[in-house]
Amino acid sequence: MKTKLRIAFLLCTVLCTAQTTRKYSNEFMNIGVDAAALGMSNTVVSHTSDVNSGYWNPAGLVVLEDNQIALMHSSYFANIANYNYAAFAMPLDDRSAVGISLIRFGVDDILDTTQLIDDQGNINYDRISLFSTADYGLTFSYARRLPLDGLSYGVNAKVIRRIIGDFASSWGFGLDLGVQFESDNDWKFGIMARDITTTFNAWAFDAEKLATIQNAVDGQNQEVPESTELTIPKLQIGMSKKFIFHYDYSLLAAFDLNVRFEENNDVISTSLASINPALGFEFGYTDLVFLRAGVGNFQNERQFDDSEKLTFQPNFGVGFKYRGIQIDYAFTDIGDQSAALYSNVFSLKLDFSIFR
Repeated sequence: MKTKLRIAFLLCTVLCTAQTTRKYSNEFMNIGVDAAALGMSNTVVSHTSDVNSGYWNPAGLVVLEDNQIALMHSSYFANIANYNYAAFAMPLDDRSAVGISLIRFGVDDILDTTQLIDDQGNINYDRISLFSTADYGLTFSYARRLPLDGLSYGVNAKVIRRIIGDFASSWGFGLDLGVQFESDNDWKFGIMARDITTTFNAWAFDAEKLATIQNAVDGQNQEVPESTELTIPKLQIGMSKKFIFHYDYSLLAAFDLNVRFEENNDVISTSLASINPALGFEFGYTDLVFLRAGVGNFQNERQFDDSEKLTFQPNFGVGFKYRGIQIDYAFTDIGDQSAALYSNVFSLKLDFSIFR
């Protein structure tokens, strides 16, 4: 019985991963990067200004004064799934910059028990093999200042690669567009439009591999789904301002609105779009030590009695920066308050100015 359940689970994983025009396709690209940003509940679209801007808002890359690299790691589902990120960015001149980043979200060493039972009905554990399922996102970024003071834009070109062992794989392509503006009174505004062309994924299936599992459980046979899926556009709008107290102390306050062009269980939801607000703070001391907090992901979750309950995701983070080295930590979804994944996130950022 357990073997049948495992086979059925594997079958569903392969056949349900690639649906046509799914609302939540390529969701691994929406988790976020950089523990500093995650500690503020991702409210960074208006003020991001480092190597991680390639993900949050490529327009922020123009603020770079030197080359930077960034690394991040987090785990989910009791360390079963691993989420890793690496990025590099550099200024081209005083008006433009470029960057490249790679995201991998994967589950490795999954037991493939589809061949556990041979044609005679005998169980043979030597027939068990291992496979991995992994999602990759490679992003190329370009940013440039516009003639209007304080205004800049950035563009991302994304290549998506998704692999489910030898059963199925896909390639996808998409574009992002970001804008930032800083006013004379130090208020910052930002807009990030993700998947503006509707990111397209094309799947390919191994017919022989699928044939070995499609009839593994009586009555559970499924046909191969459509080979294409689309990721609908999303919009992130933000504003922020940094306050300085007694020269040594600072407080950065940021507010964002995350917009999906669909109806879901966000706190504000219509047939045209759903809006999810987020609020984040960063308290800094001498630009050396940082304490961060944020709240977001407000959802109307339906309960077992058919009532609705408003849930939210509180995040917390700390950071330390010395010369060109910055180390950050974030704990997302404190107390498991929402349906979102919670994790301990660590990230490292290195500015090449340390070598000068």
